Amino acid sequence: MLLAFDVGNTNIVCGVYKDEQLLDHWRIATNTLQTADGYASVLGMLFQLNGLHFNEVEDVIISTVVPPIIPILQTLSRRYFHVNPILVGPGIKTGMNILYDNPKELGADRIVNAVAVIHKYGGPAIIIDMGTATTFCVINEKCQYLGGAVAPGIGISMEALFQRASKLPRIELKKVPSCICKNTVSAMQAGIYYGFVGQIDGVVNHIKEELGLPDVTVIATGGLAPLISSGSTTIDIVDPMLTLEGLLLLYQKNRPERK
Repeated sequence: MLLAFDVGNTNIVCGVYKDEQLLDHWRIATNTLQTADGYASVLGMLFQLNGLHFNEVEDVIISTVVPPIIPILQTLSRRYFHVNPILVGPGIKTGMNILYDNPKELGADRIVNAVAVIHKYGGPAIIIDMGTATTFCVINEKCQYLGGAVAPGIGISMEALFQRASKLPRIELKKVPSCICKNTVSAMQAGIYYGFVGQIDGVVNHIKEELGLPDVTVIATGGLAPLISSGSTTIDIVDPMLTLEGLLLLYQKNRPERK
């Protein structure tokens, strides 16, 4: 089995593959103060609950935008799975031409998503990943990575609003039927929801204008993608497993190098 880690600033998504079948996946909190043994304990309970065993894991691949987590997960992989993990980053084979000023600056999560989209949907495409940050990645018709944009994510924007405006409460993000609201909670929900829908559609339309290609497939992923896409006029596909599928593809491309 392959154990894949997609480490974001807020959450770690873990997926277990047997060949090309995703057996199970979980979302746990990112914590750079957690030890390798602590993560092993959490994973051990999740494995046990789903009838899986550590000794079935044959390899590990890690994509992370949180550098301090790397030695922790490397220790976890070596101590509990007896392998040196593949780390998505400089030197890894992607099969993709990255037209970035400095490809080493490109986040691992954006690389993984782009590899998955090229494999599944081809180009041209726009990838929107709604995580701690909202990232927009652009693939041209030649399936080359052109670049993109980065904006504050929905979660951190909501938290900033709560922290900086003393009378505003923490709220649940949900779609409300109207922007003309009669109470504070609904007004905040409307402003955040329709504001981010507008941001998504606005950035996507700008990208389409720059490309000069109105017919571009727009794929959204991340925890809030289903909610935001329900109000968007530009998102064509919601693919929640995109990053894990990209990690599987990168593992398959790089596995021979490990023998």
